[in-house]
Amino acid sequence: MHVLFVHKNFPAQFGHIAAALTRQGHRCTFVSQTPAGTVDGIGKIQYTLRGGATRHTHYCSRTFENATWHAHAVYEALQARPDIRPDLVVGHSGFGSTLFLRELYPGTPLLNYFEYFYRPRNSDLDFRPEWPPSEQDRLRAYTRNAMILLDLEYCTAGYTPTHFQHGLFPQAYRPKIEVIHDGIDAAFWHPKAGSSTKYLLDIPPQARIITYVARGFESMRGFDIFLQAARKIYTRRPDVHFLVIGEDRVAYGGDLRHTGGRSFKEYLLEQDGYDLRHLHFLGRVPPRTLAAILARSDLHIYLTVPFVLSWSLLNAMSCGCTVLASDTAPVQEVIEAGHNGLLCDFFDVDGFAEAALDVLRTPRKFRRTLGAAARRTVEERYAFRVTFPRLLTLFERLAEHP
Repeated sequence: MHVLFVHKNFPAQFGHIAAALTRQGHRCTFVSQTPAGTVDGIGKIQYTLRGGATRHTHYCSRTFENATWHAHAVYEALQARPDIRPDLVVGHSGFGSTLFLRELYPGTPLLNYFEYFYRPRNSDLDFRPEWPPSEQDRLRAYTRNAMILLDLEYCTAGYTPTHFQHGLFPQAYRPKIEVIHDGIDAAFWHPKAGSSTKYLLDIPPQARIITYVARGFESMRGFDIFLQAARKIYTRRPDVHFLVIGEDRVAYGGDLRHTGGRSFKEYLLEQDGYDLRHLHFLGRVPPRTLAAILARSDLHIYLTVPFVLSWSLLNAMSCGCTVLASDTAPVQEVIEAGHNGLLCDFFDVDGFAEAALDVLRTPRKFRRTLGAAARRTVEERYAFRVTFPRLLTLFERLAEHP
């Protein structure tokens, strides 16, 4: 079976899947904006954009304009490679990457990875009233799904990682979409992953460690709530140190409109007094280092508005962390309060602090119970060895019966 993966980035959500297919003897080709070549047996083709939205493009149509340029660039790159004749095309919906491939491969099944369907109200956009979206952002939510809707119409089938995400798509298209998670490498993200991480920081050996991980420090991932809770925690437990991992940027939301040109992190730290002796901002760290940190963590705090669930939550659970998370829809699908983690109302700073302090009194007990159950949840439902066979079955079914 020859599978053609299409994504603007590499490896993104498909790299580990392509690698697993290659190990089984299947041929995989990956089209992206990254340089061409071969990586772990995966053939890479680079596509190059020849245009995009400009400042003259209407704000609400820029997403579609950019996606169309991506779609055309992918089409041109593959048109120049007539030797590529896939049995199945797998692409990330929304970037527009696969839209024109029906013209090149009219008889080839097309499987789209559907990540999110945007809504103007009762969604991630308006979940944080203290950080309201601009009028333009609210209007853009009505048009932002244009390419996604085209993908839903033209694809042979689709899949999405969680039931929460599946439920966001229009009812008429849900039968086309299966729920299959990307899969977590549970052998890598493990409770005994590496040695102590104290070599990173001058932290006392008996210190309590709380971890927080996010791609960017922003309101969508509750960074402000985390900081407020952290201050209450270290005020009452001076032995607590917070290892904060991620980049000082906003990956998704519109926080920078409210911060006067500063980063969201800088803005928050300037607004309130924080003792930075307890807060250690590590930036991005290599996966192996992150696994070792999570394996040492006494408590992992995770917050998200109703949006795409972060891989970092499942990585932490796979490492056997005691997780304290926001009681929001994507998290509720994974964590059952009191069984494999703890949940708290997203906005309840005092609730987060009290729950954290309770865990820190006897962290080993919580790791043996909630942490062990969290690990089992990943092993049984989200480990790649569990999800990959389901993906492979879907791939083979489509390739054999286009």
